[in-house]
Amino acid sequence: MANIENWKFIALDISGKNYLSWVLDVKLHLSAKKLRHTIDEDNAASNEERATALIFLRHHIDDGLKYEYLTVENPLELWQNLNDRFEHLKVVVLPKALNDWSQLRFQDLKTVSEYNSTLFKIVS
Repeated sequence: MANIENWKFIALDISGKNYLSWVLDVKLHLSAKKLRHTIDEDNAASNEERATALIFLRHHIDDGLKYEYLTVENPLELWQNLNDRFEHLKVVVLPKALNDWSQLRFQDLKTVSEYNSTLFKIVS
């Protein structure tokens, strides 16, 4: 089995266009490293756990975001700041997905695989 440390995912873009998938990836990776509690409210994480989680989070965000949140020393605070900044994307993404779903027609695509690919993009 491959080492989970070697699995990579795309860093959070400064525009936030990949925020929703990034959040899922970060939560999964922190859970695998047994550090998920460091981004939860009222956690009792040790200083070493907080530092490890903060290093992980900072490693997986765009350089512009790193400089903007340079003084943040708590992973929970960084997590909440990013959430406050990009959470509104759910409000934007859902109506677009619903519109794409209502406009999806099998006859507009050349193959079944194109239809399936478009369908899965909307669902995700």
